[in-house]
Amino acid sequence: MPVLLKKLLFWGFIAFLIYFMAFRPEGAAEMVKAIGGVLMAMAQGLGDFLTSLMT
Repeated sequence: MPVLLKKLLFWGFIAFLIYFMAFRPEGAAEMVKAIGGVLMAMAQGLGDFLTSLMT
C-alpha cells in the first residue's frame, strides 16, 4: 500500500475518533468498554488454555 494512502487512512481514522468522542461521548465510552470486555475475555481464555496445558 502506498505511503500516502496509509497516512491518509491513519489521519482519517484519528479525525473520526475525535469527531466520535466529541459528538457522541456516551457511544464512544460504550465502544471502549466493549473492546475492553472482548480483550479481557480473550486474555481469560488464553489463561485458561495455558492452565489446562500445565495440569
